[in-house]
Parts: sequence; C-alpha cells; structure tokens
Amino acid sequence: MIIKCRAYPRAALIGNPSDGYFGKTIAFVFRNYCAEVELYESPELELIPTLRDQTVFSSIEHLANDVSLYGYYGGMRLQVATVKKFNDYCKLNGIALDERNFTVRYRTDIPNRLGLAGSSAIITATMRALIAFYEVEIPPALLANLVLSVEKDELGIQAGLQDRVAQSFNRPVFMDFNREHMEKHGYGVYTPMAIPAELNLYVAYRTDLAEGSEILHSRLREDYENGVPEVLSAIREWCELSEAVKECLNNRQFDYLPAYLNRNFDLRCEVCARSVSPKNKNMVDIARKAGASAKFTGSGGAIIGTYEDEKMFAKLKKDLKRFSVEVIKPEIVNSASAMEV
Repeated sequence: MIIKCRAYPRAALIGNPSDGYFGKTIAFVFRNYCAEVELYESPELELIPTLRDQTVFSSIEHLANDVSLYGYYGGMRLQVATVKKFNDYCKLNGIALDERNFTVRYRTDIPNRLGLAGSSAIITATMRALIAFYEVEIPPALLANLVLSVEKDELGIQAGLQDRVAQSFNRPVFMDFNREHMEKHGYGVYTPMAIPAELNLYVAYRTDLAEGSEILHSRLREDYENGVPEVLSAIREWCELSEAVKECLNNRQFDYLPAYLNRNFDLRCEVCARSVSPKNKNMVDIARKAGASAKFTGSGGAIIGTYEDEKMFAKLKKDLKRFSVEVIKPEIVNSASAMEV
C-alpha cells in the first residue's frame, strides 16, 4: 500500500512576525499548491531525491540558478531530519516502532523561499506519512512543535510556530502564544476558526526572488532579546491587531480589515526596516496603489491582502505582472477533514 499525504502552503493573515515572541496571529493554509509525500514499505529504508536534490548540472549557470531557487541543500535534508526527529519523539514517549522499512519521496509545487512555508509543508507531509505508516497518534499542537524542532534543532533554521500550527491543524487558526501557557504546556492556545468565503483575499508572490526567512528572524530575535522598546511595543500592537481581525471575521465586518492589514506591514517596516528589501516593499506599494490592502504572508517574497471587486483584482494582476509577480485567489482550507492522507 502506498501512503500519500499532503500539506499546504501557509499565509499569515495578521500578527506576523510576533509568533516567535509570545504574540498572537491568524494564519491559514490554501490548496492552490501542495507538498505531497509518498511512502511505502520496502526491504531497506530509502529516501528518493527529486529535481530539487540534483547533483548533476548542465552548466555552471544551471548550478547557480538551482541554488538561487532551492538553496544549497534541496529538500532531502528536510526529510532526513524529519525521519530522525520522528524516531527521537517516539523513543522519548515510549512508542515502540516495528522493524519495517520504507521508501519515501516528495514532490512540491509550492513557490520556494517566498514566505509561504514550503519547507515546513514538506516536513509536515512527511510526518503525516510516518504517523500513518507506523500508526502513531500525535495531536496537532504537538505535531506543530515536532515539525518546528526538525527545522530549529536538527537544521538550525530560525523560525516560529505559526506556519507549523496552521499546517498541522489544516485550517485557519487564531494563535495565542501566551508566555505562561507556552512555558507550562510547550505550545500556545490555538483556536480553529473559519474565514468567510465572501471575504475577497488575494495572495501574490514574486517569481524572480528567493530569500529565506532566516534573515528576518535572526535580526528581530536579537532586538527582542535586547529589550529594544520599539520592538516590544510592536509585538503588543501585533497582538492587538490579531484580536481586532478575529472579531472582524467573526462579525463579518470586512470594511475594517484593510486598515488592520496595512498597519501590520507598516509596523513591520518601522521596527524591521533592515529586513524589508526594496523589491518586496515595491510589491506592497503597487498593490496598495491599485486600491488593495497588502502585507507580507510571512517573511517576504509574498504578500496577502483584500480587494474590493473583480475589477480591482484584474488591476492587481495586471500591475503586478509587470514586476514578475503572480497573483492568485487562495483556496482556503476551512476544515481539518479536508486533510488528504
């Protein structure tokens, strides 16, 4: 039997990047793209490389372009680290795994290194396949922690829980990373919620930009740990914005959302100016000139916002296309039952 599991890209609607600093956020996953993992029993344990893991190139330019798109390590390191961390988790929790081996491969069409959580999608899909293969139960809140530990502990990638929570719950989630709750339980207070279908949301991402999230997180972490007043104040405001947007969604008061989303980005520029590149800011500026609201979906490279009607959406697509930016309407996954295994 072949086990197939999927995980989807994540878009942070509001509150980011406060998730790593005891903040509050709302994020969702959308099925326009996905990372899919296939796993089946085999005599030996084997991880099959994909195009992102190639070691043979047609030219030096081919190699350079590949690194720009996928980094130096491709996706196999993510799966190797995931298998190792899954085994560690089972040992730590007294879960005995049988001695079967497996072959695993992945494929993904999630735009890479653009703040859409493509790496954690590969990890989450691989974790789901391992959970299904070995018939292990891991609650979503703990699964998110486990996925994050793959990146932080095994691979040294600085990141927050937000992406992994949305992908583990497989639906929109209001996340309160309350310090007291986090320190007591190891995870935040997560409240699944719905994003109304009538809300006009778009996601736009660059097709000529590859920039990892490590830059933002390393700089913001340093300022946070040094107690920079502006940063601490910004985190409090991001929390307030998340609470306000949750109320707007619950009450379908969509008219207030553009100002909240715009403020999320403007506040980011005030305290994280060094991590907002001119190309990324230009993407936000163009969207706003078209009349839409705009903020980063993650750490840069992709934006999310609201638009008024189809005429404005058409203008968004036209104006952003001139700068190599793709614009889509996200197909939001609104129910955990939509998870495909």
